[in-house]
Amino acid sequence: MKVLQVVTSPRPFFDQQVAALETRGIDCTVCSVPGAHRGDSTRSLTDYARFYPELLSELRSEEYDLVHANYGLVAPFALAQPTRPVVLTLWGTDLMSDQSWLRSLSQYSARHASATVVPSHTMSRALEADHELIPFGVDTDLFRPIPQQEARDRIGWNTDRPIALFPYDRSRDVKDYDRARRLVEHADADLELRAVTGVDHDKIPYYMNASDVLLVTSKRESGPMVVKEAAACTLPIVSTDVGFVSETIGDVRNCVVSDDDRELIDGLETVVDADSRSNGRDVIDGLGIETLGENLHGLYRRVLGRDDPTERRTEVGHGI
Repeated sequence: MKVLQVVTSPRPFFDQQVAALETRGIDCTVCSVPGAHRGDSTRSLTDYARFYPELLSELRSEEYDLVHANYGLVAPFALAQPTRPVVLTLWGTDLMSDQSWLRSLSQYSARHASATVVPSHTMSRALEADHELIPFGVDTDLFRPIPQQEARDRIGWNTDRPIALFPYDRSRDVKDYDRARRLVEHADADLELRAVTGVDHDKIPYYMNASDVLLVTSKRESGPMVVKEAAACTLPIVSTDVGFVSETIGDVRNCVVSDDDRELIDGLETVVDADSRSNGRDVIDGLGIETLGENLHGLYRRVLGRDDPTERRTEVGHGI
């Protein structure tokens, strides 16, 4: 099977998705929108105008079985080619965007794709089209428990104090660093808040294992994947109730999810007092990327009419 993966900008979880598919023998080629994208910045209209001819050129040059559009913004380009079925994966910041035009574009594209995938129940409830729920996976070989002192030595954190990890740029308003700082300041614990951003993805497990708790104070999220990665490292989590946090870590020990400041502060204090890790790696179902690869492969086969009736089906959702 040969699949063209269309994406705005590759993200670590997207790269892991491609790797999981290739492990199953699927030949994937990635076609991304030209131009640079960093942080909250966006590409220009010129970048997108250049993209469609490049996509058509790639489709003419190779015999692809299907096109997989990853993110709502690139879905119209994939759907505009009439010759191959289109699988669409919505990431969250498209379907749940603050911008109504992007939400509408995502809904429209989902209705016209051969199959649509969402990674969380929150998105499933918001999508007004038939779809399948296939959660994003985590590379559990990379995100794994590491002795804390070894991790601190590796990244140069020379301290014996418990650390709350804030895994975002402090300047991003939606991540609400000010609230994180306020919670730590009011906690009755000798807790140090450290913000980490701009670190290579393969180094993040060391920062997670060097920390005592992951603190997420986001006002809104489509995920966040960092919660699954922390769970794979058995790092306790204290988080606002955003994205798929509740459904992911609701049954995980040493984790607290709430929108109430007092409950979040109590959670920080409890985690520090317990001085133990979570059981997220053992509790969360389908955490690894192998399950993601298996589920997407099955979906591809069904779209192409190669379905094996004995193959396990993913959860199916329907439009509201």
